[in-house]
Amino acid sequence: MGVAAVGFSLQACGGGKGGDGDKLNFYTWDTYIGETTLADFNKASGVKVQTSYFSTNDELFAKLKAGNPGYDVIVPSNEFVTRMRQADMLMPLDLAQIPNLKNIAPEFLGQDYDPAPKHSVPYTWLVTGIGYRKSRVNGTPDSWKWLYDSDLYKGRIALLSEAADLIRLGAKYLGKSLNGIDAATIKQVEEMLIRQKPNIKTFHEDNGQDLLLAGDVDLVMEFNGDIAQIAAEDPDIGFVVPKEGSLLNADTLAIPKGAPRPELAHKFINFLLDAEAGKHIAETILYPTPNSAAKALMPESYRENPIIFPSGTGMDNSEWGKFEGPEQQRLFEEAITRVRA
Repeated sequence: MGVAAVGFSLQACGGGKGGDGDKLNFYTWDTYIGETTLADFNKASGVKVQTSYFSTNDELFAKLKAGNPGYDVIVPSNEFVTRMRQADMLMPLDLAQIPNLKNIAPEFLGQDYDPAPKHSVPYTWLVTGIGYRKSRVNGTPDSWKWLYDSDLYKGRIALLSEAADLIRLGAKYLGKSLNGIDAATIKQVEEMLIRQKPNIKTFHEDNGQDLLLAGDVDLVMEFNGDIAQIAAEDPDIGFVVPKEGSLLNADTLAIPKGAPRPELAHKFINFLLDAEAGKHIAETILYPTPNSAAKALMPESYRENPIIFPSGTGMDNSEWGKFEGPEQQRLFEEAITRVRA
């Protein structure tokens, strides 16, 4: 029924079936789509989706900064929507071709990174926190201290590799905002991470959930949806947003400049925002969805899951990150390069 309903919406948007040669190139994060979503879109539209993956926003930005090699739809995080807009790397969306935008909860529209919205639509939202193995950790690791400033779990800690995340969450631990970080605070976080480095097993590229599930680490800086995926397999897995607060983000759907098939790209985005399609995506990836219509179709085990939808002091103290220009990004990257060296 979901495919039939979405097929109808595609035709209502001005064209359903594509020709035998129709295809669309989708550049996204790994394991970030429903199990049957791409096949369902193919059945509804006649368009085959070819998928490529990136592991960091920096990788996505660098790939497209050199010129679009043929991607039609991409999934940048909110701050990189700002960065790519400023660099004139995104195509303005024709919202008339995306009627399913009505399914997105109003609080996820009009955010600073794309106020109109004009260049992106929300796909998921997420918060960074600490995933942990309950049987190996004493109590709840409810502070960034356990990752940044403690040797209690020496050699059993994994941190994200992205420079901005490391500096900002270190600033939160120090009681400061994760936006508007000055040079002195960057230096303070850098020195703290250098002291902590002997206790850190690895800096991972968004595969921390795999390290935790495999037992390679006991504490990991990771996104709530990734931890929710492995907690569904292993009840010994927990997740907490530290009391100091954390970084809130959204991953979005956008069309890069130079996309060879912009009309199909709009149809694909509209398909992903359909309630039934959104439900299939959410039940696979277990990230919190901004799609109200899709969320309403999900069982209570999803809607009331404290990992997917955390609450409490940590969430109250969390902030949306803002892209503050290439110079700030350069300072972050230089500091973490020194840490890693």
